[in-house]
Amino acid sequence: MKKIKWGILGTANIARWATIPGIKLAENAELYAIAGRSLEKAKSFADEYGFQKFYGSYQELLEDKDVQAIYIPLPNNLHKEWVIKALKAKKHVLCEKPLALNAAEVQEMFAAAKENGVNLMEAYAYLHSPYIKSLKDDIKSGIIGQVDFIDTAFVTQGYKEDIRLYKEMGGGAFYDLGCYCTTMIISLIDSEPVSVKACAEFSAEGVDEITSGFIRFENGARASFNVGMILGENSNSRFDRLYIHGRKGCIKSDVEYNQAGKISYQIITEKGITERKLDLPQNYSLEITQLGNCILNGEKPFVSEHFSVKNAKLMDQVFKQIGY
Repeated sequence: MKKIKWGILGTANIARWATIPGIKLAENAELYAIAGRSLEKAKSFADEYGFQKFYGSYQELLEDKDVQAIYIPLPNNLHKEWVIKALKAKKHVLCEKPLALNAAEVQEMFAAAKENGVNLMEAYAYLHSPYIKSLKDDIKSGIIGQVDFIDTAFVTQGYKEDIRLYKEMGGGAFYDLGCYCTTMIISLIDSEPVSVKACAEFSAEGVDEITSGFIRFENGARASFNVGMILGENSNSRFDRLYIHGRKGCIKSDVEYNQAGKISYQIITEKGITERKLDLPQNYSLEITQLGNCILNGEKPFVSEHFSVKNAKLMDQVFKQIGY
């Protein structure tokens, strides 16, 4: 099997515990090069994970002609700059969520991808999971009837020191966590948002620590979400919830976003309760494999331009509502 040579632009923790293991698991991927803000940090990653090359600047990675695809886990405020630079260097790009700070930036980035003939995909690893396919299949089967309401939550610990605490870096609960909730909602409700209401509580630094929202869709469906960084400082605590109500029944799931391993969720109808059991692979390997298939076989990115733009526009409306 042909393998894509991957470079990682940045030494963020998510690369360490999620995407580097994902690249190693993907059959069509090769862990090739790493770039950091210092040569020492890049070399440390190279020694620990087995990168063939390491660079002390991001630009050097872009200039490596052997690198075919680049994963970007930089702070949110740096996504647009380095995604566009990578695209102009003719590299395929997987960029961490949220792809940009607003919908206009997202559209500009996809325009650059088209102009340079390469793929750009937003990194929502959980959307590649068989768990999401199973939910969609159950909804499509009609077992719970037409979906009329979805509620989802993603709440994590607070932080003493973290990039999420700084507004100038695109910090806050909704940028970091809310994008999971909005993408889940628009994945499961096949309609256009027509109304958005939201409120938030802000930190002294000016970022939202907790945000709640309500969305109404063109087909009459409604959705609500709650996201926050409020569960104690650096505690590794989290709370995830997904509830899908249909006209014939409902689906209840407390599966964590991006969870792997053995999971289950319940389908509740007047006939009783059905427990759906799944064994999930590492989601980050699935998104690496899928973008590799786009490069090698001409597949379309599973997280498409249309989807990313739709979600970014929805997020823009929430930010307008909360005054961020």
